[in-house]
Amino acid sequence: MARLRVLIADDQPLMRAGFRAVLEATGEIEVVAEARDGVEAVAAARATRPDVILMDVRMPNLDGISAIRQLPHQRVLVLTTFGLDDYIVDALRAGASGFITKDVPAEELVRAVRVVAAGDALLTPAVTRQLLDRVARRLPAPVSRGPEELAELTERERQVLELLARGLSNAEIAEALVVGEATVKTHVSNVLMKLSLRDRVQAVVYAYEIGLVQPGGSSS
Repeated sequence: MARLRVLIADDQPLMRAGFRAVLEATGEIEVVAEARDGVEAVAAARATRPDVILMDVRMPNLDGISAIRQLPHQRVLVLTTFGLDDYIVDALRAGASGFITKDVPAEELVRAVRVVAAGDALLTPAVTRQLLDRVARRLPAPVSRGPEELAELTERERQVLELLARGLSNAEIAEALVVGEATVKTHVSNVLMKLSLRDRVQAVVYAYEIGLVQPGGSSS
């Protein structure tokens, strides 16, 4: 079985060394590159194409969020000491698949890397929605995609997107629409593909930014 390939981007050498030691001790994860700032992170990611990037937020020359924006097809796990704050929301909007704090236990770090590498988001849609609601009135709402893209969706796919954006699980969506979970999974996959979204968390961000759901409320 091929080992997961990880890039670590952090401006603190001891932090990078600690993460490397924890990940490589599993025998299933290989750290293919390290970066001291966002510029190095972008270059290393393009050169090595890792499965997951551990990306610090605050780095010299180019910050982590700006680096994420330059790597739209990479799976990024954001490292932070800030908790649930503006940095995290900006990182999610930039395309991150989740975040962990730098003092996370070793086993949680390994689990997080595996989750993101598998194509899943570390944050659930419900938690992402809470994050967006938390800072809704303190952040601008940049819209990188136009709502006209919704025209690509069928009526049922739009319903699924709205329910997903409200933080419902596949099982809850299936119950609400009176269909099977397998059918919901198919609809979710179609929504992500048609809207060029990486995962369910990105779908929540998208729905929030185009106004499909409102802060603190339900769908529009």
